[in-house]
Amino acid sequence: MVITIARQYGSGGKEIGKKLAKELGIRFYDKNLITLAAKESGLSPEFFEKYDEKASNSLLYSLSVGAAATIGNQYGVTQEISMNDKLFLIQNDVIKKVACEPCVIVGRCADYVLNDRSDCIKFFIYADIRKRIKYAADIYKVPKDKAESVIRRKDKSRSNYYNYYTNQKWGDPVLYNLCINSGELGVSRCVELIRFYLKERDMI
Repeated sequence: MVITIARQYGSGGKEIGKKLAKELGIRFYDKNLITLAAKESGLSPEFFEKYDEKASNSLLYSLSVGAAATIGNQYGVTQEISMNDKLFLIQNDVIKKVACEPCVIVGRCADYVLNDRSDCIKFFIYADIRKRIKYAADIYKVPKDKAESVIRRKDKSRSNYYNYYTNQKWGDPVLYNLCINSGELGVSRCVELIRFYLKERDMI
């Protein structure tokens, strides 16, 4: 069983995924996929961190100007593609490898990458903008007067990234097994709901 979690910024999706993985006793993947992707490609983690942080924001720009670099070994290509595309392809391989064991994966189009897996359960976490502003300010320490603009920018980045690489609409409920309003439930009760759902599906 593999659980993927897509989430709006400030909805607590990462925290839900981490708590869920801990309670189920399975691995949790989020930013640590960068380290694994770096090992896979032979490039430095700092390199991946640089492009991972800007992947969504600079996607259209990098495609338009053709920003590229050649990656050695099995990722070398004859035709240059954007670094964002190369990062996406490498992370795809890493996601498929870590999914050989039960785990929770947050973001990075994992629901799309593992779409052919019958044991992949997909969740989308969302919340009212007011709840997300409070969460971003309290948990991520985003200045409250800037929180809404940060949230909308992050959501737009994630949406552009997902829509481009999957040709699907980020947040479309038909793509997920269950969409959960974390603003109404909070992190702990969201985890309880997911566990209940998994039990009903005989997954745990």
